Amino acid sequence: MQRIKVAVIGASGYTGMELLRLLLMHPHAELSCVTSRQYAGQPLSEVFPRFAQVEGSDLPFIEPDAQGVKESGASLAFLALPHGVAAEYAKALLALGIKVIDLSADFRLNDPAVYEEFYGDTHPAPELLSEAVYGMPELPGRSQAITTADLVASPGCYPTSIILPLVPLLAKGLIEAQSIVTCSMSGVSGAGKTSNQLFSYCEANESVRAYGAPKHRHLSEIEQELSLAAGAQVRMSFTPHLVPAHNGICTTSSALSSASIEEITEALESAYSDCDFVRLLGPNKMADTKNVTRTNFIDIGWALDERTGRVLLFSAEDNLGKGAASQAVQSFNLMCELETTSGLQNL
Repeated sequence: MQRIKVAVIGASGYTGMELLRLLLMHPHAELSCVTSRQYAGQPLSEVFPRFAQVEGSDLPFIEPDAQGVKESGASLAFLALPHGVAAEYAKALLALGIKVIDLSADFRLNDPAVYEEFYGDTHPAPELLSEAVYGMPELPGRSQAITTADLVASPGCYPTSIILPLVPLLAKGLIEAQSIVTCSMSGVSGAGKTSNQLFSYCEANESVRAYGAPKHRHLSEIEQELSLAAGAQVRMSFTPHLVPAHNGICTTSSALSSASIEEITEALESAYSDCDFVRLLGPNKMADTKNVTRTNFIDIGWALDERTGRVLLFSAEDNLGKGAASQAVQSFNLMCELETTSGLQNL
């Protein structure tokens, strides 16, 4: 089978590097273009020595330019760019007939007013929102929509860890939608490459702290997808925490419920028993980040607190993997009619 030529725009960040790792090893993908203003002219192997002697690692970075991507022969481009910047490249690439998987927040939200509320800027391309498919393949009907999409909005890391455990219970009315409380812990790579002192080694090491409360930006897409599942507007409390680890997200969500543990188990198994990358741990089992880092798996466990009448949902994923790069590759596989697991089974 001829390899599919792909581009990574903004390939020098943590997510970009993970995308490169996955695509260089993908049996059906060929990197034809990688961009970075900072490293233009330098080969991948020089910027990322870990890729030295891997086939394709001599490919040089170029300046980010839609026409350059087109000339490379790429039929699909991954955008590993900040929100607000990605949309302009998406517009230009789509106009040239290149499919786009955007890992920023620019196309995750259906309502441009919500984007402006949470991101503080007018949406840069509201005319494309109706075309974008929210790229979480395990959600009902989403896999097929991704298969036929030209523009996929790859979900955020926190939302993936929160939405997947909650959606089956909301869809079946097993929890009170307005009672959801979620706390998540993320490794420092979730902040990306930044000069912000708060994310430096000396500040983050041997310390755990909350941040982004009470209105973290990811709440916008979390509430959007949970509301779709519930068939009504969902408002929830979400508090993220920074932990001294490179990558990984551990999330605990709870909600009032009168369901039995058997009903909760049945809802989750019905939703995910056939999903390649959702691992259901079972009742009274806790998810652990060490089991999911550098994979595309999300592990989910659950418990029923009969004393308080709340169901507890535990999930773990890699924020750079299932929360970003590998989930985007999962969408790539669907868009190109490849096996869903292609290039994503290395543990």
